[in-house]
Amino acid sequence: MKICCIGSGYVGLVAGTCLADMGNDVICVDSNKGKIDNLKKGIIPIYEPGLKDMLERNARVRRITFTTNIKDGIQKSDVIFIGVGTPSDLNNCADISAIISVAESIGKYMNGYKVIVNKSTAPVGTLEKIGKVVKSFQKKAIRFDLASNPEFMREGEAIKDFTNPDRIVIGVQGEKAKKIMESIYNGISRTDKPIMFTDIRSAELIKYASNAMLATRISFMNELAQLCEKVGGDIKEIAKGTGLDSRIGPRFLQAGIGYGGSCFPKDVNALIQIMNENGIDAKILTAVNEVNEQQKRSLFEKIQILVPKMKNKKIAIWGLAFKPKTDDMRDAPSITLIKQLQEAGAQINAFDPEAMDNAKTIFRGIKYYDDPYSAVKNCDALVIVTEWNEFRDLDLKKVKRLLKCPNIVDGRNIYEPKDMKELGFHYLCVGR
Repeated sequence: MKICCIGSGYVGLVAGTCLADMGNDVICVDSNKGKIDNLKKGIIPIYEPGLKDMLERNARVRRITFTTNIKDGIQKSDVIFIGVGTPSDLNNCADISAIISVAESIGKYMNGYKVIVNKSTAPVGTLEKIGKVVKSFQKKAIRFDLASNPEFMREGEAIKDFTNPDRIVIGVQGEKAKKIMESIYNGISRTDKPIMFTDIRSAELIKYASNAMLATRISFMNELAQLCEKVGGDIKEIAKGTGLDSRIGPRFLQAGIGYGGSCFPKDVNALIQIMNENGIDAKILTAVNEVNEQQKRSLFEKIQILVPKMKNKKIAIWGLAFKPKTDDMRDAPSITLIKQLQEAGAQINAFDPEAMDNAKTIFRGIKYYDDPYSAVKNCDALVIVTEWNEFRDLDLKKVKRLLKCPNIVDGRNIYEPKDMKELGFHYLCVGR
């Protein structure tokens, strides 16, 4: 299959690379010349385990190529995937201007039948807008079909999620588009996890519904963690016991310091706005948002318990990315925390295995270190913000010797409170 992926950010690049690895001829298009030049050299703009090796393997045999020439990409392809960004605008609605711009180009340059597939997360009704825009920019009427194929890729697990997904959701209108989409994914769909074909609007809403449900589970457990801290109880034990119920399951029941990233905050806000625009009071999702923002701020209050006077104190931060296995800083809880600490006059030492380069574009006045031990030296407290696996296996006795004061605030519950107290730490965590 000849496929064009327009947008070479997280969604478009991962999808394009995986589609090429499945044997398709893929052209990745992006308007950012610097990004495309780097991709041609094998330099990828994101950190995603396994992506670089897969991209290089397919680039060597020319199954994947990169260009800024959108006309070329459109005209040489039978299927066009749209994977551009849809950031929140000032009203917390999804900004679909990049999608509309792509639709204009498709209409202008298409030279034969195409299946136009939207993979970007966008409000219900967006695909129909794409169709109208494409038609309005056509010089002569050329047939095309539309499909909505939302992505469900977790950062840090994106290749696995694409090649071994829980489900593949495709909204289509025509039988021809359905057969083409089925043939594209035939190699990875299985009888136990088949392709789910549905109508276009339902497919668009499934993406928002999925992310909003996961965000709701996280905020529910974070709110319950606050109760545990007041009345006693271990949130990890509660999560385990609750998750054993087959109707609920164990995933996304871990308390912490709130969710971040490019999906949950944006998509929850966008779904709230969609509901409001249709006269529905989004009470549950509004509460989910409020709990999440409160949870992000709660870590600072725990630090204050151990370090009451913050001015000129040194605070070590382990983890800056919103989650492990990524360098993504979008809406990361570390942003809220570091802002609070700096406003209180604290000095920040930071370490993250992957996200420090991105963090340097956000923060000022922070010292960055090449390893976690150097970051904690002579600090008044250590705060764990991202649950990178390497933090679980460090020499905690060495950490204690390096710290000026043996204070640890664990925002991700990666250590056991009993063990930390036995080691002589003043240890605070979440809901335990």
